[in-house]
Amino acid sequence: MSNKMDNPYDNLERIFHEPKRLAMIAAIAESEAGLSFSEIKETCDLTDGNLNRHLKLLEEEKIVIAKKSLAGNRARTIVRLSAAGRRKFVKYLESLEIALQQAAQSMGAKSKSKASVLKGVTA
Repeated sequence: MSNKMDNPYDNLERIFHEPKRLAMIAAIAESEAGLSFSEIKETCDLTDGNLNRHLKLLEEEKIVIAKKSLAGNRARTIVRLSAAGRRKFVKYLESLEIALQQAAQSMGAKSKSKASVLKGVTA
């Protein structure tokens, strides 16, 4: 494994690899229009404080865009993946898939399908 392309582990970015952030990004990626703060909180079983902390990190890395607005008297935050965030997440998923396939092969597991689990994911 001589370069970054040969070693999928080099592309397993820590920003995605934390379990709750991975859950958040996966949930947000499913919705082109984005998800509300409360939808992410409920889907990923997070407290307000934890969600705020993770969103701040993801915004700093330009993975997500959080748009705040007022809905009546209440503040509403909609979070969606940025274009760069989507590209980075797809690259992360591809690298994770390769790493998992290599691990399965080294343990003697046979792949059920040669098709990529990322077939439907687009950059």
